[in-house]
Amino acid sequence: MEYLRDCLRTLTLNARDWLAPDDAYLSYYDIRLTREDVDCIRHDWLTDNAIAFWQEFLEREKLDKYPQARIVLLRPSMAFMLLRTQDPLSLKTALPDFKDTTHIFLPVNDCRQVDVAEGGSHWSLLLVSVTDGVAFHYDSMYPSNLHEAKLVAHKFSALLGKPLKFINLDDSPQQENSMDCGVYVCLLMQHLLISKLLRAHANDKVSMSMRGKEVDASGGRKEMLRLIEAKRKEGERRRSRSHSPFAHGSHAKSKSPPRIGEENELVKKEDVKREDIKREDIKREA
Repeated sequence: MEYLRDCLRTLTLNARDWLAPDDAYLSYYDIRLTREDVDCIRHDWLTDNAIAFWQEFLEREKLDKYPQARIVLLRPSMAFMLLRTQDPLSLKTALPDFKDTTHIFLPVNDCRQVDVAEGGSHWSLLLVSVTDGVAFHYDSMYPSNLHEAKLVAHKFSALLGKPLKFINLDDSPQQENSMDCGVYVCLLMQHLLISKLLRAHANDKVSMSMRGKEVDASGGRKEMLRLIEAKRKEGERRRSRSHSPFAHGSHAKSKSPPRIGEENELVKKEDVKREDIKREDIKREA
């Protein structure tokens, strides 16, 4: 069994090595992860796309279980556009409708060059409580992004048409190197979303303090990689079970990445139907 695990691990590593940095590694709903995105999660500064993937995962597999929640996880690209625009209201049609929203998460980047892809050198997290009129800032290398976070909060205030009180959480966990800021953003976002907001009752007062919260950045990277590999394998498995009339030869030769998305729902339903048929057959044989 251990030998088989080693073989599978080797095949996975080899599959990644065959890809160029810009080649797609996994398509997960609206996010297309490249090999470079995955490599950066292993040992480098997280890309916009890597953070967007984590947000997509939290939305699809955590937030969707709470249909009554009105929480938005704004993607890094949209937060960056908001930071750099002169007129926040000009972005209103490009952004979600925040009419009934209670909380908004925004990854903040310190990039000041709008023409540089994946620019900047630091990530921090802004959590806007629309209900309370407060923008909470979590910076793992304080005060690196203080200026940018205040500016985003100011522009969001104009976008919402209501004042926002800016609060920097000085008890936010601090990173121990120069590369883990994006991981801190992802893990703090998950903690605040799941352990604070989603578990709270309607009239509860929720503390946004991070006092005593420890962040395991190395463990967080491993968790993200495990998730990506699991989704990749699920995508491969479902692709092998599909019966596309356009498919020729082995699915292993497909140049498209393993995909997890809305188009998988039909395959999932077929799997459930097959399992139901199997159970019925077993009952009849018994």
